[in-house]
Amino acid sequence: MTRIATFLVLSAWLTYISRSSLVSPQSHGFYRFFAWECILALFVLNFVSFSHWFGEPLAGRQVASWLLLFGSLVPLIPAVHQLRSRGKPDDRRPDDGSLLGIEKTTRLVTTGVFQFIRHPMYTSLLLLAWGVFFKKPSLTAAALALAATGFLLATAKAEERENIDYFGPAYRAYMRDTKRFVPFVY
Repeated sequence: MTRIATFLVLSAWLTYISRSSLVSPQSHGFYRFFAWECILALFVLNFVSFSHWFGEPLAGRQVASWLLLFGSLVPLIPAVHQLRSRGKPDDRRPDDGSLLGIEKTTRLVTTGVFQFIRHPMYTSLLLLAWGVFFKKPSLTAAALALAATGFLLATAKAEERENIDYFGPAYRAYMRDTKRFVPFVY
């Protein structure tokens, strides 16, 4: 019962944060909300007990899980810093209300982690989702991780359309020079 209550409370918070995006199905925030919900459901489903998360530390699934979970921080931390420092977020940037504070960049960031991938924060969420999946693999967890992956792909594609609208040809050129989620691969 505690897990259901936790899911409902956190889901309500995500709904509140995403309220502008949820009435704008063409925005990247619309799809991001559903990715967040899938990841939240994965956490609630797979955090049965500490033993599932910390037991058998050398088991293959645990090693894979921890590598993915800690790996999710690798693109996240520099991406947040670079968006804040180089992207020059400004609340006056026009949008449909779906952009969160850090996303209201006024300058295209193409250096640092963004030199290699266009969506490091979504890459971080992908790694997080699959890291949580490996804590307690199941068909339900696999379905949630796959759904989160699909929603993150849809989020990235919608955000790319928004960035083309805002940054124009510079963003199109940037797309040709970088991969979406995995450096040099995809």
